Amino acid sequence: MTVMELLTRARAAKSAMALADTDTKNRALLAMADALVAHESAILAANRLDMEAAKGTMSDVMLDRLALSPQRIAGMAEGIRQVAALPDPAGYVVNRVERPNGLVIERTLVPMGVIAIIYESRPNVTSDAAALALKAGSACVLRGGKEAHRSAAAIVDALWEGLDAAGLPRDALGLVEDTSRASATALMTARGYVDLLIPRGGPGLIRACVDNATVPCVETGTGICHVYVDRDADQDMALTILENAKCSRPSVCNAAEVCLVHKDIAAQFLPKFRQRMTVEREQAGLVPVELRLDPAAAALIEGTPAGPADFDTEFLDYIMAVHVVDSAEEAIAHIAAHSTGHSEAIVTASEETARSFLAQVDSAAVYWNCSTRFTDGGEFGLGCEMGISTQKLHARGPMGLQELCTFKYIIKGNGQIR
Repeated sequence: MTVMELLTRARAAKSAMALADTDTKNRALLAMADALVAHESAILAANRLDMEAAKGTMSDVMLDRLALSPQRIAGMAEGIRQVAALPDPAGYVVNRVERPNGLVIERTLVPMGVIAIIYESRPNVTSDAAALALKAGSACVLRGGKEAHRSAAAIVDALWEGLDAAGLPRDALGLVEDTSRASATALMTARGYVDLLIPRGGPGLIRACVDNATVPCVETGTGICHVYVDRDADQDMALTILENAKCSRPSVCNAAEVCLVHKDIAAQFLPKFRQRMTVEREQAGLVPVELRLDPAAAALIEGTPAGPADFDTEFLDYIMAVHVVDSAEEAIAHIAAHSTGHSEAIVTASEETARSFLAQVDSAAVYWNCSTRFTDGGEFGLGCEMGISTQKLHARGPMGLQELCTFKYIIKGNGQIR
């Protein structure tokens, strides 16, 4: 089926989704979650074929993003159940105003219509995106990368069973079979068919969508995330936060890529940082972090000299750039110059310094004494997420159900004229 055929069917199905009541949508979601678990063997078999085809062409870190397991499938199903348990955004009155003339004006959330998602090698996005779009009352068309297409197709086969069980049209969930650039371009330019386009993937994919889309598009994802260790930091806390932010899952967009350290503690902190991130991890049989050091840091610890691009690179790997700053103000300025507007953290015991950092750093999520890895729909109580928006219009940060809706004004009167 061509992209335009999928979109035509999705556009025809969007009315049924918009009219579906909360109970019907939740029944579909719970049946979709059960079907994922029931189809575990078929999904894992498809994923093994994807993994075999990708070996030798992808790094181990990226292969981990592609891999599924019974535990990950169970997690995907649980994510759908969490979405089912969330309040239905459709019909929610954001605010209500009663005018002096008696008019009642309600700003009300309504479904977006048809949501298209272009993503790369993470099969779990297939179920997350479908669940969120359908709960928000929209039809969705998914276009995954070729690396994960077999996995995505097996997942969609399971999810269709859930739609069938609730009497909702299968056409509300479409998967593009063509994984060439042409299909991505077709989604980007399908005016009148796509009401919102969301790219999830690397900088190249996101930039291509932002630059070329003629349909409404949300910029998501690229994360050059910083952790600033202030001179008043609890250093043990900082070490734990940095290891989590970098190493718990380095291939995701909320992983930290840059460590900024105040000069007053650099001589004391950086040797402990190197010990924790390289020596101790190697001794424990874990992947050590390659530290790319500016000249001030290189004068204090061993590592790789930082190149010109290292503070502007989303490594998505066990690599971290390190920069020594003279002040919190310099840390804030560095972030302003190099950040992608995703997530930044400060570790400090100084409330005054923290409040200045939180107020001045202009990113979607800004943390005080905690890891950047919390920038996630599930961790924010949104169930799962459609992506992390790094733009400022319509949606910012993890995109949950409300961010997948638009709104309209509903005005009630009793004969008023102007």
